[in-house]
Amino acid sequence: MEFGAFDLGALLPFILIGFAAQLVDGAVGMAFGVIMNTLLVGVLGVPPATASKRVHVVECFTTFASAMSHLYHRNIDKALFLRLLLPGVAGGVTGAYLLSNIDGGFIKPFILAYLTLIGLYLLYRGLTHPPAPRPARVVAPLGLVGGFLDAMGGGGWGPVVTSNLLVQGAEPRRVVGTVSAVEFFLTVAISATFISQIGVAELAGATLGLLIGGVLGAPLGAWAAKHIPTKWMLILVGIVLTLTSGYGAWSAFVR
Repeated sequence: MEFGAFDLGALLPFILIGFAAQLVDGAVGMAFGVIMNTLLVGVLGVPPATASKRVHVVECFTTFASAMSHLYHRNIDKALFLRLLLPGVAGGVTGAYLLSNIDGGFIKPFILAYLTLIGLYLLYRGLTHPPAPRPARVVAPLGLVGGFLDAMGGGGWGPVVTSNLLVQGAEPRRVVGTVSAVEFFLTVAISATFISQIGVAELAGATLGLLIGGVLGAPLGAWAAKHIPTKWMLILVGIVLTLTSGYGAWSAFVR
């Protein structure tokens, strides 16, 4: 589809998918890629390879919009941001380089199973009595592992980093905002070569719809992260993480 032939009716389903995926991701700090891929492949019938390609392109733009929205709502912890940034980017670049030599798919089911258990724990803690927020102690190694797994498996930064920071007792809104802000730099570091090769032509058609929806959903997601109480934030993160990781683990183990 040419930019000049702007057909809103054709783009609307993709705009809605991008909006929904980014709304959830901006509010709970994870699941953008999982939700978007599931809806594109499962609902609209887009080939998996094409869906993955579109998601990576769109994510470079939506993570920027999300980071700016969280900054506006003061959801970003500057100290936590700096502690995550360099390890996260280093892990992402390392994972991107090793991807061609190591089968990242082998370890992915076990990571998803682990994240499912973390999701259940966060759900339990939210339903019982969430403790008062406290500073996270293990940050740099978490950023390194999260960035590495994100590059190797095509996703994982949000689920790995957000969930484990919450387990340590960090303030949910600050965790979601900070992790989302760092993700922009991580995504750019991993996808720079890919973007330079495909050019702006890839932004036409369906991908443009996903981009529009994602950018529109970013401010609302950041607003939600700021206003959702700690108890409900833990419950929402627990539900999203359990459902997405559990489904991924089940799909991987039954193959």
